[in-house]
Amino acid sequence: MKIKNINFSDALEEKYLAYALSTITHRALPDIRDGLKPVHRRLLYAMHQLRLGSNSGFKKSARIVGDVIGKFHPHGDQSVYEALVRLAQNFSTRYPLVDGQGNFGNIDGDNAAAMRYTEARLTALSELMMKDISEETIDFVQTYDGVEQEPIVLPSAYPNLLANGSSGIAVGMATNIPPHNIEEIFKALIKLLKNPSYSNTQLLNVIPGPDFPTGGEIIDSKSEIKNAYAKGKGTIRLRAKWRKEDLGRGQYQIIVYEIPYQVNKSRIIEKISDLIDAKKANYLEAIQDESAEDIRIVLIPKNRTFKPEVIFEDLCKNSDLEIRFAINFNAINSKLEPKLFSLKESLSSFISHRYDVLKRRTKFRLQQTERRIEILKGFLIVFSNLNRVIKIIRTENDPEKKLIKTFRVNKRQAEAILAMRLRQLKKLEEKEMKSEHKELTEYKKELNSILKSKSKQSKILKEEFDESLDVFKKIQNFSERRTAINDSYKELDYSIDEFESKEPITVILSKNAWIKSIKGHQHDYSGVKYKDGDSQKFIIKSKNNNKILIFSSLGKFYTINCNKISAGRGFGDPISILIDKADNEEIIYACDYNSEVEFLLTSSTGKGFFVKSEEMIASTKTGKKVMNLKPGDKATSCSEKKGDSIAVFSGEKKSIKLLVFKNDEIPNMQKGRGVTLQKYKSGKTLFALCFNSREGLVTLDKGKTILKESEIKKWFGKRAQAGKIEPKNLHLKF
Repeated sequence: MKIKNINFSDALEEKYLAYALSTITHRALPDIRDGLKPVHRRLLYAMHQLRLGSNSGFKKSARIVGDVIGKFHPHGDQSVYEALVRLAQNFSTRYPLVDGQGNFGNIDGDNAAAMRYTEARLTALSELMMKDISEETIDFVQTYDGVEQEPIVLPSAYPNLLANGSSGIAVGMATNIPPHNIEEIFKALIKLLKNPSYSNTQLLNVIPGPDFPTGGEIIDSKSEIKNAYAKGKGTIRLRAKWRKEDLGRGQYQIIVYEIPYQVNKSRIIEKISDLIDAKKANYLEAIQDESAEDIRIVLIPKNRTFKPEVIFEDLCKNSDLEIRFAINFNAINSKLEPKLFSLKESLSSFISHRYDVLKRRTKFRLQQTERRIEILKGFLIVFSNLNRVIKIIRTENDPEKKLIKTFRVNKRQAEAILAMRLRQLKKLEEKEMKSEHKELTEYKKELNSILKSKSKQSKILKEEFDESLDVFKKIQNFSERRTAINDSYKELDYSIDEFESKEPITVILSKNAWIKSIKGHQHDYSGVKYKDGDSQKFIIKSKNNNKILIFSSLGKFYTINCNKISAGRGFGDPISILIDKADNEEIIYACDYNSEVEFLLTSSTGKGFFVKSEEMIASTKTGKKVMNLKPGDKATSCSEKKGDSIAVFSGEKKSIKLLVFKNDEIPNMQKGRGVTLQKYKSGKTLFALCFNSREGLVTLDKGKTILKESEIKKWFGKRAQAGKIEPKNLHLKF
């Protein structure tokens, strides 16, 4: 026993490459010739061996799977059954290769029944894949255990790879080939057969793009599709099909009747329902699934003034009503190597495969014909020398050798003569054999001429393509294109504001932090009811699509969407449901959000700064810390920036001083402590507000002018001064 030292990295690289190659060629990628992965090929061949033709009876799926894993495919039964199920699903496979009986799943994503409950057989299209398989048209190899033989590729009378597509993930590469319309494929094959110099661009005039089993609409330009098919790689946009259904009196609903390929219908409905619940689809009242055998998803708009085109466009952006399908023409070529194919290369490879099948079939038939002619020659010798042949058979100990020597026949002919039955010696049989010999001699000449003539081969292929297409046309709606191609589609220009229902509401926030909303704007809110011991604090006139900003004593801003505030005649909800407010945190300001407004923030230590509304938006319930406060410090006021001046009140209750200065002395900041507004010996800064000095200082509650423009001059100074005693008639309440 020899032990060989190998570097671990070299061994790992060698084994990994072997694994990668095995995965690529024997599991994940389809063959360009028959469009099948090994598991699918083994499934169809096993069913062919079980004689489960399209006109035969069904057999249990468990029996089929058992044969596949027992003879050809030593893998898990579930993976084999899933492959069988997919071949039977008309929403997964454009042209199903398996005829399933029982529950084989649905487009909602529900799984098929267990294999013991379902039955299957081949379709007529699968039989086309097997056509002439017994005439040595393809090579066979030994199965994994060396007991059976299996085909390395099927003869495939039609290009299954393009017709049904394929998808898979290998090691370091993947494939994702879309299905196409079979009639278009055959037209392209015939054109390429007549003129092999046909370009990708010319072929795309015949095959304009994919044709998915679930229909839908491709909304990419011709150039995008052309690039994808020329390179073998690219993406296309695929969206659902819809129509407007009039209900009378201007009312309507949107009906989605085709959805993108490989998208679960239930997932679409679930996603749109979530958008409605999250108020992100304010244009929809509801979504209903009225599907039976056909898809019928009903979208009910909130308002008949909404344009259905705009609604559908927005839903495409926010759900799987539109997807991007990645095209990747990766497949195994005739040399069993992975390769990226263009459209023309795919079609040319299939034509080459069919030429090989035709030649091998012709050679097989020629060989069979020559053998039969050889036997017939021996039979005709018997008829010409009947008495001598009978005498040799009756008298000779070794009649075979005597026949070979006497009539110069070979061993096979001699054996055939000896195996003849007496009934074949009648005159009618002699005539029939002479006629058969003559026909076969002519047939032999025809077969030889086919092998020598490329034009005859092309003619036969064209006839076979027509015959195969006739099989497809016999199946209802199979050759009709399902996916529309809209290469002139233009992005719809719309604003999200078109969907917003801008109804006026009033948000009421009480002193004990209970919040609610009522419809409309009123002049008098004295009739609003509060809990015992509670009263009004903030009345905010807004709209149901707007936001409310709340500023707290901890220097935090909170943002509440108006559509999340409970409406009605009750007391509302504790604000803690909508924001994470601490017990020691006081709400000192609330207003309707306006992105163009700025605010003056003030702390009890006399610090302050201006901040823009957009810097105050909080994305979470925990709020956004805008004002930095030292221990013991609190935010005391928030005032909208207007006019040219700022009035600051600081001190103790019995000795409050007022300082007025121009607001251009205060900086704009995103967050921080700010600058000193007013100095004081004892107490704290109680309040600061912005006003227009030309209009005078007015009271906050009743809007009454307290200091006229001429009177304000007494309190004017510079930022950070102490100020003077407040006016006696101001009567501020802190």
